Amino acid sequence: KRMRGATDLEKHLELLVVENERLKQELKACKTSLLQEALREEVSRWESQTRPRQRRLAELEQQVLEKASRVETLSRQLEESKRHAGEMQRQLEESKCQQGEVEQQLSIRLRDCEEEMARQAARPHQVKYVTEIVEVESSGSQQAVAEAQAKSAALQEQLSLQRQLLRELETQLHESQRTSTQLRAQILVYEGEMERAQGQLEAEMQNLEEEKNRVIEDAFIRAESEMKAVHENLAGVRMNLLTLQPALRTLTCDYNCLKRQVQDFPFMLEKAMTEAKQEICQVIGEVSSANQELLRKYKREMNLRKKCHNELVRLKGNIRVFCRVRPVCRGEHDSAENMVSFDPDDDALLYLSNKGKLMTFELDKVFHPQATQEGVFQEVQSLVTSCIDGFNVCIFAYGQTGSGKTYTMEGVAKDPGINQRALRLLFSEVTEKAPDWDFKITVSMVEIYNETLRNLLGDNQGEKLDIKMNPDGSGQLYVPGLTEFTVQSPEDINRVFELGHMNRATACTNLNEHSSRSHALLIITVAGVNSSTGHRTQGKLNLVDLAGSERIAKSGAEGSRLREAQCINKSLSALGDVINALRSRHSHVPFRNSRLTYLLSDSLSGDSKTLMMVQVSPLVCNMSESVCSLKFAQRVRTIELGNATRRQWENSSTTSSPTHDSKLRPILHLHITTF
Repeated sequence: KRMRGATDLEKHLELLVVENERLKQELKACKTSLLQEALREEVSRWESQTRPRQRRLAELEQQVLEKASRVETLSRQLEESKRHAGEMQRQLEESKCQQGEVEQQLSIRLRDCEEEMARQAARPHQVKYVTEIVEVESSGSQQAVAEAQAKSAALQEQLSLQRQLLRELETQLHESQRTSTQLRAQILVYEGEMERAQGQLEAEMQNLEEEKNRVIEDAFIRAESEMKAVHENLAGVRMNLLTLQPALRTLTCDYNCLKRQVQDFPFMLEKAMTEAKQEICQVIGEVSSANQELLRKYKREMNLRKKCHNELVRLKGNIRVFCRVRPVCRGEHDSAENMVSFDPDDDALLYLSNKGKLMTFELDKVFHPQATQEGVFQEVQSLVTSCIDGFNVCIFAYGQTGSGKTYTMEGVAKDPGINQRALRLLFSEVTEKAPDWDFKITVSMVEIYNETLRNLLGDNQGEKLDIKMNPDGSGQLYVPGLTEFTVQSPEDINRVFELGHMNRATACTNLNEHSSRSHALLIITVAGVNSSTGHRTQGKLNLVDLAGSERIAKSGAEGSRLREAQCINKSLSALGDVINALRSRHSHVPFRNSRLTYLLSDSLSGDSKTLMMVQVSPLVCNMSESVCSLKFAQRVRTIELGNATRRQWENSSTTSSPTHDSKLRPILHLHITTF
């Protein structure tokens, strides 16, 4: 408490010192700043008040300029009218002069003619002779008189025209004089308005100057009043400072005492913090160790649960079902949406968002779109290697067209699928077991195209094949005449696959550019002999790439493609019937309804380890097909085929029947009687 009190006193002391300095600065700047601020405010207010007057003044000046321009224009028009009137007056005078000259000439001619006629009339005594002469002369005179009269008429007409022109010019002159008079009157009016505007402008300027002086005087008076109030406040503050100084000295003494008392406080605080950190670290370490132990136990329990589940599946003989979601391909981004989601803690759950509803599917394993071929194969390689021990194994890919079945099973040259990786693994395992065991690996490939078996490795593709019961008494099915190749190296595998791919039926549809139009089965037989005991084993690995289920309207199949699609859908429908019969434990399972189900009967009847790889497309346009595939996969997952048997012989005789590690399930006997 003392330390906190000392800190408060110190802060209060600092505040008082700062306040004292601030008041000193205000005292120095108050005389000028307050006056300047007041003057600025008054000038600003005066400017705001005089802005309308300034705008009015500018308007008046603009009007004066406009009227001056108008006066100048009228003056120019007046000068032009005067010049035009003078020109018309000059033309009128010239016309009058010309008319006078013409009249004078006509008068002279007329007077001469009259004098001549008078002289002729003064000769009466020469009657006959003169009469003739007069007649002759009168004829000439008459002609002259007629000409003179014609000229006089022309001159009279010209004179009338000149008089009419003169009257028009006089009319124009009067009009110009009237216009000039009007312009002079307008000029006088504008000059009067300019004088009035100038007077108003001078009056406004005088009023503004008086208002400015008055505002400055008021601001000065107000600033002096405020300065007086500030001085009074400053005096009060000084009195307060004088009162607080003794208290400040007391607080300073108390602060120094407390400061001496807490000199060792940082060391005590550091020691306490060090001890607290050590305790916190110890507690955190204990909690972290407990969490690590819990996490380890959780992972152990999860692994144990999966192991128990897998063992339970193995004992029951359930078909294991994996799901692989293919990634979105190039060109599909416009139609792709996030309809598929995954559980971050459980790799056996898959979620589909269908029409606003979230559908959950539980399988044995779900592969993300980012899953690699190697990662997928690591999950199935234990099944693959069990065929070396004499078990029959079947892995088949199921899904709609374009969902990635062929890619998962066959892959590409740089990234092969399950088929080629399985053979490579078998070669590796066989090599490790040598020289105690001698193994022989044979490969055959068969295609079911339009419900017809085709030998993909044979020379005669038109040869008809059929499914028969193996005469060795094992109860297994086989295809007589099916070509088998013994493979001993990866090069042999590549040659066999190349031949099989070349003969397989594919075509382009709306859903897939290279759609498989048939079911392809890769049959791998592994026969082994123990060189020391003569113990023999024989296992078979069926790798099946089913043709894709498709809707004919969506795939756009026509002609032969239409028949292929119908056969594919029929065989897959038969597979669904078999699955439903096995799931319901019917006494009769319809394996013979299709060549596909008949050929897979060994893998679906309890004498085989079977895995289904269901392929799913992530596109929204394929939602209905994806839901159907996943529902079918869930039905398959519930089927119990029974424990798989191991085919082995105790001696080297090739004619003896194989012995089994366990008895066949009743469903196997039912299946055999069906054949």
